[in-house]
Amino acid sequence: MIRPMAWWRSAVVYQIYPRSFADASGDGVGDLAGIRARLDHLAWLGVDALWLSPVFRSPMADFGYDVADYCDVDPLFGTLADLDGLVADVHARGMKLLLDWVPNHTSDRHPWFVDARGSRTSAHRDWYVWRDPRPDGGPPNNWAAAFPLGTPAWTLDAATGQYYLHLFLPEQPDLDWSNPAVVRAMHDVVRFWLARGVDGFRIDVVHGIGKDPLLPDDPPEWTGVPHALLNDQPATHALLRELRRTADEFGGDRLLLGEVFLMTPGAHARYLGRGDQLHLVFELPAAILTPWEADAWRERIAWTTENLDAVDGWPTWVLSNHDTPRHRTRFGSEARARAAAVMLLTLRGTPFLYAGEELGLEDAVVPRERRVDPGGRDGCRGPIPWDGSPRHGWEREPWLPFPPDADRLHVAAQRADPRSMLQLYRRILHARRASPALQGGGIELLPAPAGVLAYRRTCGDDARTVLVSFSGEPVTVAGSGVVEVASDGVGEGEPFGGVLARDTAVVLR
Repeated sequence: MIRPMAWWRSAVVYQIYPRSFADASGDGVGDLAGIRARLDHLAWLGVDALWLSPVFRSPMADFGYDVADYCDVDPLFGTLADLDGLVADVHARGMKLLLDWVPNHTSDRHPWFVDARGSRTSAHRDWYVWRDPRPDGGPPNNWAAAFPLGTPAWTLDAATGQYYLHLFLPEQPDLDWSNPAVVRAMHDVVRFWLARGVDGFRIDVVHGIGKDPLLPDDPPEWTGVPHALLNDQPATHALLRELRRTADEFGGDRLLLGEVFLMTPGAHARYLGRGDQLHLVFELPAAILTPWEADAWRERIAWTTENLDAVDGWPTWVLSNHDTPRHRTRFGSEARARAAAVMLLTLRGTPFLYAGEELGLEDAVVPRERRVDPGGRDGCRGPIPWDGSPRHGWEREPWLPFPPDADRLHVAAQRADPRSMLQLYRRILHARRASPALQGGGIELLPAPAGVLAYRRTCGDDARTVLVSFSGEPVTVAGSGVVEVASDGVGEGEPFGGVLARDTAVVLR
């Protein structure tokens, strides 16, 4: 008997940054009720799963990635009952829901850490990473934190005379996953949410949970580089195998999607194991480092295919998220963003969309007095404009400024315009859902002129050819078939004429 393909292999996952998506309470900050009110729009768009950035209780030093209670919802977003209702509403529309889980660190206000810093003999002291100062009184090693950039990954707790480790903010102390009590507690968190019907997790900085117990200095050539980008320890893989067994207790293909943000891309495949660790690796560095060039993308696709096929892994593809400038901003034009959308949604693997990219949004321009993020990521977190009213569907001024051109790029206007970016995404998503080749088929890179990326997707008798022009000039390309989707909307339903306009992409059937 052939086991059906896991849902996450054919799915398109849509990331929601809750603070910026939709506000039902009227306080200028998005919430769970706002998300529930917009689910019909997402079902219309055609996505298969939603990933929510953290909604757990938090002091918001890192806007939810500093968790004070893993098993409750922060009142800013609603209640636990609201989240249960969201799960039910998402499932009723045939979609899945993923939560963003942060296992590497807690908030410094989590009861575990409050107890841990009470004394060296506290019950939770060894749930975190503590070390004595060096003889000169300095930090135990040279590891650097991610935030603020260039600062030590250690903070001295004056009351107990030891340093604690934090790969990110001082308000985010790292848990010590070598302690079995920590492992048990965090597995209980996973069980709590899976028992409530959540379909899996996007796991934040998952490669950080295993650490070298000797805590050696980073090499001199990496001085000042955040240790979070370098931490790649064998101990992590045993921890992930245990975590996978816990997820598998619940059946239903519950997904473990791990953010592995390492500077050594060859390491990423190891976090899949042999089908016994993560199901998918959310590989962001390559996404933000690959320029808008045909050769660069051809090399990346070939490398990804070879690297993951070796471990029977399944690729993921992402262009934007809450940590990086939007790809519309990075690539420099709407035409390129349109062509990139066609590419993203037709590559072999699981694509991830970031709320607002389907509108062609750029990063918001945030004046200094309104900047709040410790990592300088405010721009990509600008709120979603829903309509043409003065506040674009938000009852009061939202917590961050709207992205540029919100008066033109809002949802209502784009739903009414068949040539809009939003309608392009909907056409691609619906074409993908109707094509076994685009959902789960193989990929073959094809010969193409300079400045053009060409590939073929096949599954049995179903096949699609995708042509993506990275050129600033029209390019003649060998290709046959009917244009199913064109990034500029031109020629759809007609035979391909053999010429790609500048910065365009087509799907041929």
